[in-house]
Amino acid sequence: MSAYLHCLSHTPLMGHVDPAAAVLDEVASVVEAARQRIAAFNPELVILFSSDHYNGFFYDVMPSFCIGMAAHAIGDFDTLAGPLSVPQALAERCAESVLCDGVDVAVSYRMRLDHGFAQPLEMLFGGLQEVPVIPVFINSVATPLPSFQRARLLGEALGRWARSLDKRVLFLGSGGLSHQSPVPELAKVEGLMADRLKGSGRYLPADERAARTQRVIVAAQRFVEDPASLYPLNPEWDQGFLTLLEQGRLSELDAMANSQLSALAGKSSHEIKTWVAAFAALACFGPYQASDRYYRPVPEWIAGFGSLSAKPVIHV
Repeated sequence: MSAYLHCLSHTPLMGHVDPAAAVLDEVASVVEAARQRIAAFNPELVILFSSDHYNGFFYDVMPSFCIGMAAHAIGDFDTLAGPLSVPQALAERCAESVLCDGVDVAVSYRMRLDHGFAQPLEMLFGGLQEVPVIPVFINSVATPLPSFQRARLLGEALGRWARSLDKRVLFLGSGGLSHQSPVPELAKVEGLMADRLKGSGRYLPADERAARTQRVIVAAQRFVEDPASLYPLNPEWDQGFLTLLEQGRLSELDAMANSQLSALAGKSSHEIKTWVAAFAALACFGPYQASDRYYRPVPEWIAGFGSLSAKPVIHV
């Protein structure tokens, strides 16, 4: 048994509103290097932590955490669409173990995933079915939200289970760092939009899907021109967070309230709990060494964009 970790920001705006060519080349180089490291590790199983943006999970039933027994990506923002290669029996054992370990997690045999899950698989593996993957959803936008502590405990439960396997396991975390995307909030909408958030948005008509995509694109374009049009990025917070992960100080985040994180880094920054869960899982394999840190604030993508790898110091 062995483990490797990679965390990578995702953005639906890649290819729609892009930064300068030099920045794109820089990010492409970082992703390619990560892809090569992962290929060298040759994972037999990927445990992928990510979020959703009211594409697969809605307020008709909104779990804090959910493990997919089967899953398919919807292909929003021109990302890949189709089924993931989820090993159902193994995922069932995973969910049972996490529940027995004291973390209440939902399961789904029809998990719908958006770009948050599809993009890292496409960027790092070239497709949705290239490797067996267990998708783990962490609610990062729909209040009430799980805490840092609960995300850490979820990761630890998954890490203990993964350590019991005779497999090479990659923990993959996907989420933007500081940012506040133009995602609607239930408390601030009514009528059709409220109904969409409560579940009818699961299967949007094509015209509404296109309009939703265009709204995000326009918001990004405006953010580049006027940084005050959306919540500001916070590079200082992002860099401090990456340092905390590198140093294994995950539990220091336990006391941070969700409202405090939103004020520091924007309401969409709760996606970083996917990174915390992934690092907590890796920590179950013993002390780790982080490497290949990358960070850049990218207004065009409405996100602090980061990448970070890690592996156990001692082979388990």
